[in-house]
Amino acid sequence: MIISQDSVVTLTYELSDSDGNMLEEAGTKLAYVHGGHGGIFPLVEEGLAGKKAGDELAISLEPEDAFGDYDENLIRIEPKAVFPANIEVGAQFEGLPPGEEDDKWVVYTVTNIADDQVVIDGNHPLAGERLLFKCTVDAVRLATTEELSHGHVHGEHGHHH
Repeated sequence: MIISQDSVVTLTYELSDSDGNMLEEAGTKLAYVHGGHGGIFPLVEEGLAGKKAGDELAISLEPEDAFGDYDENLIRIEPKAVFPANIEVGAQFEGLPPGEEDDKWVVYTVTNIADDQVVIDGNHPLAGERLLFKCTVDAVRLATTEELSHGHVHGEHGHHH
């Protein structure tokens, strides 16, 4: 079976940055529903269309094709007093960037705590990075009605309820 709209694709992949540093080691598994359901980067999905089990793909992803450009406006410095007393670097929470609407929530990460201030960053850790995605197609099958209604894979390497 070839990869087409509404098929479930199982991959073995690796992901590295532009310096060759591994971000996801070779052998990492992923299953997604093909055809714009949001389970994989759109450019990777485009490159996989028409492939079958055993085929390989290596594709370079510019920031806009992966986690977006780094946005300095998503860095904020807030008073430590507005956070819980046990706040620490690496803590994450959802919030709205200044001036954004209710549907523009981002995940902020605490990147620094100094004196009475906390630095938070709403950028994805890989924002602004050029990435190399390499994969082998392990299997292709038709998505079930339930998977299509949910927009994601159920079972091994997919979503479990």
